[in-house]
Amino acid sequence: MPRIGVIGGSGLYEIEGFENKEWIEIDTPFGKPSDKYLVGTLSKEEVVFLPRHGRGHRIMPSELNYRANIFGMKKLGVEWIISISTVGSFKKEIKPLDVVIVDQFVDRTNQARKMTFFGEGIVAHIGFSEPVCSVLSDLLYKTAKKLNVTVHKEGTYLNMEGPAFSTKAESILYKSWGMDVIGMTNMPEAKLAREAEICFSTVAMVTDYDAWHEAESAVTIDMIIQNLNKNVQVAKDIIKNIIPLISRQRSCICVDALKNAIVTSPNLIPEKRKKELQLIIGKYIK
Repeated sequence: MPRIGVIGGSGLYEIEGFENKEWIEIDTPFGKPSDKYLVGTLSKEEVVFLPRHGRGHRIMPSELNYRANIFGMKKLGVEWIISISTVGSFKKEIKPLDVVIVDQFVDRTNQARKMTFFGEGIVAHIGFSEPVCSVLSDLLYKTAKKLNVTVHKEGTYLNMEGPAFSTKAESILYKSWGMDVIGMTNMPEAKLAREAEICFSTVAMVTDYDAWHEAESAVTIDMIIQNLNKNVQVAKDIIKNIIPLISRQRSCICVDALKNAIVTSPNLIPEKRKKELQLIIGKYIK
């Protein structure tokens, strides 16, 4: 049975009605994921939760093993991933405690995070002009609206390096570019989910105005934690209400994202790489 995956904070899985829970350890060719995966049932559907930074928030954004995290989801049969993420806002109308259903990304990490399963003898170029699943994103937006959440349907997420927050000059620059929100983790997840042919969408939970807003205090960890705690229940409500609505049948571009993307001749791909990536490329290369 296809499963629905959720990546987010370590307390996110404490949702009323989440039953038959079991922590499962997964090994991957890319090393260990952030934590064990919590598998259970919610609204009679199988759901897989992964604490992005590990339980207790032990792993920095630049230290996360994104490849292992997404590969583990694929190994567990996940076909949809909802990424719950904390972000800062670059626009007055996108206020703290609002929600943004992100539809675009800009990378400012200088490739510090490994964002592809490929390399080492196999090359693939996925289409990424539309980096999130439109079907899942639309469903998330409609679900949030029904819950009377202040939600913005589209927005561009700037993926910064961190772990420090932006300087004021950086924040003003990103705002001038037309960015909507800023975070440290989501673009690698989106790229890897697309390579794995998993539907992916970001639910960006706004906690602050980064550093550009003259009338607001610059972002601090205390501010983020206070607003994050307020946002947790909203995230739980969205997850609980969307799970029964997700179709078991997929017809979006995510389903066959790797079709025609692998450009390396099959007979030239090292056998070791074929074996490691069988879960990802097995539909197309034996």
